[in-house]
Amino acid sequence: MSEKAEDLTVNYTEAGQQLVEELDKQILSKGGWTTILFRYREWDPKRDAFGDDKFTIRRYQKRGGEYRQQSKFNISSRDQARQIIETLERWLKG
Repeated sequence: MSEKAEDLTVNYTEAGQQLVEELDKQILSKGGWTTILFRYREWDPKRDAFGDDKFTIRRYQKRGGEYRQQSKFNISSRDQARQIIETLERWLKG
C-alpha cells in the first residue's frame, strides 16, 4: 500500500494488461482515516476497450505508516450517482 493518501489509486494491471484505469480522484478526508472518491473505468475484453465511467468511494486506515483499504462503496450507475447528488443537494438546502 501507500504511505501518502495522494498515492492511493484504483489502477490495476495484471499480466501486463491494464484492467482498471483511474480517471480522477477527490480526497474527501485525510488523516488516520482517509476517504477518497474515484472515477475509473474497467477493461472490457469483449469490446477490446475500456467501458463507461464508474465511481467508487474507498475508506483507508493508516497503520504502521501505510494506508490499508477498509471498505468501499461502488456506485453502480450514472443514474445512481445522479440520485446521490440530488439527495445530498436536497438535504444540504434544509
